[in-house]
Amino acid sequence: MSSIAIADSAVSETDRQLIRSLARSLSPEQALWVSGYFAGAAEARSELVELSREASTVSSRASAVQPPAALLKILYASESGNAAALARQIESKAQGLGLRVGVEDLARYKTRGLAEEQTVLFVASTHGEGEPPETAASFFEFLAGRKAPALPGMRFAVLALGDSTYEFFCEAGRQLDRRLAELGATRLADRCDCDVDYEADAAAWTERLLASLQADGVGHAGPAGGAAPGGPLPAGVSGLSGGSAVSGRPAYDKSRPFPAPLAASLRLTGRGSTKETRHLEFDLAGSGLDYLPGDALGVVARNDPALVSEIVEYFGWSGSEPVAGRSGETTIAQALVGEFEITALTPRFIERWAQLSGDTALAELVSKQPRSELASFMAGNQIVDLVRKRPAPGIVPQEFVASLRGLQPRLYSIASSAQFADDEVHLCVAPLKFHLHDRERHGVASRYLAEDLQPGDTVPVYVQRNDNFRLPEDPATPIVMIGAGTGVAPYRAFMQHREALGIEGRSWLFFGERNFRSDFLYQTEWQAWHRAKALTRIDLAFSRDQQHKVYVQDRLRERATELFAWLDDGAHVYVCGDAEQMARDVHTALLSIVSGGLGCDDEAAEAWLRELQAEGRYQRDVY
Repeated sequence: MSSIAIADSAVSETDRQLIRSLARSLSPEQALWVSGYFAGAAEARSELVELSREASTVSSRASAVQPPAALLKILYASESGNAAALARQIESKAQGLGLRVGVEDLARYKTRGLAEEQTVLFVASTHGEGEPPETAASFFEFLAGRKAPALPGMRFAVLALGDSTYEFFCEAGRQLDRRLAELGATRLADRCDCDVDYEADAAAWTERLLASLQADGVGHAGPAGGAAPGGPLPAGVSGLSGGSAVSGRPAYDKSRPFPAPLAASLRLTGRGSTKETRHLEFDLAGSGLDYLPGDALGVVARNDPALVSEIVEYFGWSGSEPVAGRSGETTIAQALVGEFEITALTPRFIERWAQLSGDTALAELVSKQPRSELASFMAGNQIVDLVRKRPAPGIVPQEFVASLRGLQPRLYSIASSAQFADDEVHLCVAPLKFHLHDRERHGVASRYLAEDLQPGDTVPVYVQRNDNFRLPEDPATPIVMIGAGTGVAPYRAFMQHREALGIEGRSWLFFGERNFRSDFLYQTEWQAWHRAKALTRIDLAFSRDQQHKVYVQDRLRERATELFAWLDDGAHVYVCGDAEQMARDVHTALLSIVSGGLGCDDEAAEAWLRELQAEGRYQRDVY
């Protein structure tokens, strides 16, 4: 018995000594009995351990089958940044109610996860002729196609943003709402169609929806869910977006713009130019506002005082009559200068004016479907034209302002880098001028910025993020910048940013305007960057310097081989400018360049460009 070996790993040294001492003191019969005793004890202990494991497994399985707290997903499709900003505001409100919420841009959303979503709020803007935002075009195509999954497990609501002066008002949101229902999803609430003054309608709709979700327990984790309200989110879902209440919202935003002094206003175009383009610099010192290249500046403009005087005099008012404005009681003159839109016609104004004037033809125009005739009428007339052509005698000031929509901020691409121009923000503005009914008309904000403001005047401003127009994360990635006129603004910001950070990646600018001698915007800066090799290549298109007009899309085609080589080498391409003509023509040129480079048809070239867009390598800031 004394020769029994006891493994070191089985018992401690103290226990080993006790066992050896016991073994030496036992008779053979006693040792046999003790052996049996220990064997039985070991078997009983094993059964207890196994029972414990089984109990633990059952408990884990029971916990696993408990439904986790439903996640409220907010998916947005944004063109100018309004839908994105609104999505983040809703996120903040939902978190304040203790809801678990995730926000995601449809530009980067993985469609394979759509069938697994349970509760989704879509915020979708519309641009152009009823089109969804370009960055979300792939998602809309997927949803409309045969590969879209059945969605019987999804509950959804759609908040649609648009501009009622366009024929296809809120069409992107309408398409979403229809298609989701066709795929079997259940509406949480009726779709909300918002005009450009969307804040009040969107806030009321959101409050009702979130209160309903809170009452249903959506987003709240029960005991079995294992997560507290506002707790951890699934991998890949961002519960906090920049600008949210939790991450620290800036002191100044759209609801509370910063009064920025105008530091400088310089004419960029030279003598003899057929247009006036100005460079403006605003002082942001003390604002806490920060921005990235590609962002926009929201400007709270004021209406033309001459137009205000014309309206006041036409109705025979003095201008001092009291009215209820958007932020309290004011005078009719002050309200028309700074609070209400007094140029563009809207369906709401036409409908109200039809009632005030008793004009049945106007009433029929508003209700007529499709809206093409109404859209044509609004495009061909402004408010002052309508009130003169269809008079409504005896109108009082309050009746008039009740027919108007609020004056909205205008967005301008920022033409500077915060890394380069500390505590400043720069804009490049060309006043919009055109003739309608034999009289000159003006763009509201562009006229105000270029003609009314003097250095020292303050303008309420805020920064509008544009995450879909960004420089590449890898500084070595080549960039191709395509712009015409004031569309060059964000590229100046790009180059300032790269210079300030010492970035030396390849860059190529395609710029177009009317005349070389008078319209080469920021000419000395571009030439300096080119001499310093910070700007690798530059191609210019001045349309009126020769008999045959030449535009940026023509320069693109002339450089087709080299340009495709850049794209094939991973370059990011940017387009900024007029959406209706310039951006469309540039896209057509890129299609032909890709088609020639790949040796494929236009359909395959379009798919290739779509893939570039999905990867963030083809970005457009068009208006």
